[in-house]
Amino acid sequence: MKLTIRSIALWLGLAAMGRGQQVTGSGLLAVSEASSTDAAGYTVQGTTPERERVLRSQIQIMQPAVLPYRVIFVPHWQYIYATKMYHLHVPTGMTSKMFTHLASRSVYIDADFYGGDDWLGHCMAHELGHLERNNADENEAEKSAGTYRRRLKEYAN
Repeated sequence: MKLTIRSIALWLGLAAMGRGQQVTGSGLLAVSEASSTDAAGYTVQGTTPERERVLRSQIQIMQPAVLPYRVIFVPHWQYIYATKMYHLHVPTGMTSKMFTHLASRSVYIDADFYGGDDWLGHCMAHELGHLERNNADENEAEKSAGTYRRRLKEYAN
């Protein structure tokens, strides 16, 4: 089971990274801006440079206790596949447009259902709450998310 999960995580990571690479004139692989790492040490993959900039600034404003290793924007079909492979359990009446895999500290975002910059900050606060608490419990994540959302709101005002 663990081998299967690791294999899927590796496959998803490589698939997302593969879109962020291109062959340069010298024949060497160069990573585009769609997959880069900053001084904070986490990677953002599979999105536009503008969305990446917004996400990084929001995370910096929230000042989370624990940073993700990866934030991966994936197409809907790949998102559904990842939720099944990681056995994501969504509470009744709720939907999931992003989730955190705690073991790999990876946040997966369904890029096809991107809801805008405010949505991104609001939902990312919740996922950062999961990482801070190191817990899949939604209520625990929301407790931490409240602090992060308050910081975003204070910064906007």
